[in-house]
Order: sequence, then structure tokens, then C-alpha cells
Amino acid sequence: MIYFQGKSKLSTFSHKAVRIFCLKNIFFDGFRSQMEQNHSSVSYICSISQSMKFKLIQKDPSSSARAAALSTDHGNIETPIFMPVGTAATVKGVHQRELKQDIKPDIILGNTYHLYLRPGTEILQQAGGLHHFMNWSSPILTDSGGYQVYSLADNRKIKEEGVTFKSHIDGSKHFFSPESAIDIQRKIGGDIIMAFDECTPYPCDYNYAKNSMQMTHRWLDRCMEHHEKKPFEYNYRQFLFPIVQGSIYKDLRQESADYIASKGAPGNAIGGLSVGEPAPVMYAMTQVVCERLPEDKPRYLMGVGTPINMLENIALGIDMFDCVMPTRNARNGMLFNAQGTLNIKNKKWENDFSPIDSANYCYVDTDYSKAYLRHLFTVNEMLGKQIATLHNLSFYMWLVREARKHILAGDFTSWKNQMCRQMDNRL
Repeated sequence: MIYFQGKSKLSTFSHKAVRIFCLKNIFFDGFRSQMEQNHSSVSYICSISQSMKFKLIQKDPSSSARAAALSTDHGNIETPIFMPVGTAATVKGVHQRELKQDIKPDIILGNTYHLYLRPGTEILQQAGGLHHFMNWSSPILTDSGGYQVYSLADNRKIKEEGVTFKSHIDGSKHFFSPESAIDIQRKIGGDIIMAFDECTPYPCDYNYAKNSMQMTHRWLDRCMEHHEKKPFEYNYRQFLFPIVQGSIYKDLRQESADYIASKGAPGNAIGGLSVGEPAPVMYAMTQVVCERLPEDKPRYLMGVGTPINMLENIALGIDMFDCVMPTRNARNGMLFNAQGTLNIKNKKWENDFSPIDSANYCYVDTDYSKAYLRHLFTVNEMLGKQIATLHNLSFYMWLVREARKHILAGDFTSWKNQMCRQMDNRL
């Protein structure tokens, strides 16, 4: 039975409707409209496992790269894809109009830890979820808060029950458990939500990594059990992705990948990489895991990374990425492009009146010159950071979409090798 639960009344529908809705993964617009009219607050709970539509379209003949598509109730996502990070209900320095019309990501990411602290889940619920709060109608993925808690190493205590930590804002104490991480993400309203995990540091002792991985697996079981029995907060489905851990140890990564694969989740993530280990180690661990994760589910590499990192990991079979690098580095004057990286604050650009980038990834690239952008950084004008952010995010989106084009064309590997050589330059 499927239940559509409103504030004051409960409606039930037949098992046939459940099978159509959950197994075939079809959402009827008219049916949805009717439910929204009948209920001021609508939530969904399904007693059978939900499946995310994931269509593998093309594989590269010379690598494990693949072009695919997955669907959520807020829209479709073509992979490989990069997800701009919206830490506090905003991709820093970018208006939603620019995000929608110029950068055009299929999906963005929200940070559970930061949104939990500010504005808080009560405000987000009153707004109708993060989509309504920030005026974003496309898919959103939320992390579980585990990575941010990991970064608070001096202000948190990890136990089997969960993690107690102090807010970086005011020092107040908080507690995240696997169950509460699911509840918080439900209230935030991501289309894809993540299981609560522990991200181990680098370097990491083998025994600590093993014990942490096993606890992450136990936390996953608790997350999945809680996710299955709790109704959705809003009028759309939320898909739970588990996370592979195991630090840089091949046997632990294999064990974790097998455990996560056995859960039959709609998609799977790889965590605990890009935390300081050398790039070849990251690639080796990614390959080990991708070889064991199911081919018919999306694979998400968390927190990665540089343009070269993304292309190399796409070649290993990764579909989804997120990273603060394009926005954070932009605010410090570092620009990425197909020829390498440049620091716009360097004096060499002082009288360079050529466009920021003649490739024109975004309107800012040809509207403004390098000399003008350098001037904005020199006088600490906020517009400079905004322009650099728009450029970097647009370049990242261009890069993953070009990768997809070349996978579909069958020449991804040769293109990737050429691009990695070009981008490994300081301009």
C-alpha cells in the first residue's frame, strides 16, 4: 500500500497504483496536481524499495567512461555531471537566474551540516523545502553532514550511537546519528540524500580505517531502515545513496564496495578520497571500487576535484562529482580553462585587454577583459569574485558535457589524454 499523508487526512491507493508508481518509476502530472490541490502538506511513503531510473547510454571503447541519464521528480540528469556546491542554500556569489540560464547544471548540492545550523530545518520546512526556499526547481543532492563533522576533528566525539560536535559558529553542542541525519535531509528536501558515514583522514592507520568502515556499514543499515519506514516530507521521492569507505587500503575498499553493492540502493557513492592522498592513489582506489559497484547504478565520487581529477575518474567509471574548488578558487583569483590555470591577480595580466576567455564558456568571458578582472581583484571589488565564479563553474560544466559528447562519439580516451596534457599548465 502507498500512503499520501497530509496534515489532517490520509488517503490510500491500490497496490496496482503502487506498482505503477514505484516499480515503473512513473509520476503522473495530473495525479500529482490533484494531490497537491487536496493536501496543503503532502508526503509519500512506499512499502517497497524505490528505484531510480538510470539508463546507461554509451560506454567508451577504450576506458570505463560511460554516458548515462538518471531521473528524479525534479528533472533528469545527464552524466557525467558536476554538481556546484550550494553550501548555505546558495552557490556562493551566483544568482539563481545565472545558475539556471548561464551555468545550467542539472543538479546542485546542499550541505546538511550548514543548513541544519542555519537557517535550520524549521525554517526550511515552513518554506516547503530547500527547492522553494532558494527558488531552485531542478534536482538537489544533500550530503549527510559526515564530511563537515570530520573536518571538526578538534570539536567532535564519535561513538557507535553517532557524533557529538560543537558548532563552528557559536560552540553550541549538537548530535548527529544515522537516523537524525536522514530526518534532517528529509526536511531539507534533497532529491538524493546520503547515508551518514565517517570520513577517515589521510594518512590513516589500517586498524582505524577498518573499524571506521565497519561502523559506517552499521550506520548504513540504520539509515536504510529509518529511510524505509519514514514518510517523505514533501511531494516527491528522495533516493538514498550509501557511501563506500576504507581509506587507501585496497582490501578495505573492496570489502566496503561489496557491502554497499549488496544493499541494492538506487545509486552508490565513494567517500574518503581527495582528503590529501596523492592523485594516483585516489585513482587506484576509485578503480578498485568501480570494478565492484553495479554497472546499472550511478556512481558518485564525493568532493572531487580538479578538472584533471574529474576526467581521469570519468575514465574509471564515475558519473557524478561535486567540489568547492571552482567557486573557492575563483574567489581567490584562480581561473580554470582548457589550456590550464591562471592567477588573475598576477601583474602579467595588468594590461592584458583580451577577453577573460575567448572560448566563451559564459557571457562574462567575452564581456570583460583580463585587465579589468585583475583590477576588480586589486581593489577587492566583490564583482571580481562573482565574475571569476561564473567563469569557473561554466568551464566545469562545459568540461563534463564535452566528456559526455566524446563518450557518445567513441573517442573519449584520446580527447581526455589531450585535455589532461593541456590543462596541466600554469598560464
